[in-house]
Amino acid sequence: MVYRILADITLVVHFGFILFVVLGGLLVAWKRWIAWIHIPMALWGALITFIGWTCPLTPLENHLRRLGGEAGYTGGFIEHYLISVIYPQGIGEAGWIALGVGVVAINLLIYGWILRRRHD
Repeated sequence: MVYRILADITLVVHFGFILFVVLGGLLVAWKRWIAWIHIPMALWGALITFIGWTCPLTPLENHLRRLGGEAGYTGGFIEHYLISVIYPQGIGEAGWIALGVGVVAINLLIYGWILRRRHD
């Protein structure tokens, strides 16, 4: 029971990480010091997507699920929880690159907006 709860907490933290990577720049508009946290995390998230690395939270969640008597899953968090819902057949290498470019583009737009707003 405890391991299942820990796996669910890991899942929520992982999802929060992804949201922060994609949209955390909006928090920078509120508090500029958050950029010191957001930029490295956004770069890490983009690298994971571009290079195909596995986020350390994925094996941690799988390990906790197995300890809790559940089956883990193959692939990454995004593939298992998000892509499988949006694109049931998977997205392939080009799709992963597009996701990475999307993350970078969203963040560049947000930071551009913040810088423009700061200079106006």
